[in-house]
Amino acid sequence: MKLSPPPEAEPSRLRIYLLPNLMTGGNLFCGFVALTRIVEANLEAGDFSKIREALFFILLACIFDLLDGRVARWGGAESPFGREFDSLADLISFGAAPAFLVHRVVLKDVFVNHQEVGWFIASIYLICGALRLARFNCLAQHGGGGGGGEFVGFPIPAAAGLVASLTLFIMWWDERELRFGVWRYSLPVIMLFLSFMMISEVRYPSFKALHLRARSPFAKLAGALLFLGLLLVLRGKILPLVLPVIFTAYLVYGFIRPRLPRRVREEIESEPEPEVPPLPNERG
Repeated sequence: MKLSPPPEAEPSRLRIYLLPNLMTGGNLFCGFVALTRIVEANLEAGDFSKIREALFFILLACIFDLLDGRVARWGGAESPFGREFDSLADLISFGAAPAFLVHRVVLKDVFVNHQEVGWFIASIYLICGALRLARFNCLAQHGGGGGGGEFVGFPIPAAAGLVASLTLFIMWWDERELRFGVWRYSLPVIMLFLSFMMISEVRYPSFKALHLRARSPFAKLAGALLFLGLLLVLRGKILPLVLPVIFTAYLVYGFIRPRLPRRVREEIESEPEPEVPPLPNERG
């Protein structure tokens, strides 16, 4: 009689799901396009249109990154391959692109005679982002704060979103003839602070408890639809103001979160499950 090999000897089958990885591919594509736009920008001539395009591609990558995990969980299609692919895409879109952006826009002018210093400061953000992603994967594999309801350290997509939205705000501020171009020099300081936050032990909610079947009062639904419509209609005037507030609020929330009552935290970070009406009693 032929004996079957033990389970541990059987080769594991690689699980690759189309839709979640398609979203991750969109994230990676946006990061690459953002890098090309930053390289193509003619800043010496005062043309920041390419930089603006790069910022929108970084923010679009944030949306793809938000969707790929949600789609994988909703469809039960989470896999080690998807987690590794997502981290590789994140390193390009949220690590290399923002670091190169800040160096191109700010650090290159600050350290004219010492370009290596500017590259070193930008590389700190990239290295800390890579460490953050590596730690996330290890914790997720061992079930210790990587893939659960909270993140250890500030997530790198949020860090990139904050850098991109603040850069967009500074450009919008200068275009309104409010001559405060000096504020752009705050970007390297913010980037270094975010580098520390990514490898810190501060915990942030992942908001994975928010799902499609969550109950939503009519007033909340109407308010959300009106807010989205306002963003679409007045995106050029509102987005540079709203996005930095959203990402900054998430950054600050990690510090005040441990001091909030548990009930308040649950109301912010999760939605109650929909109530299922009881079945009527069957009578013979």
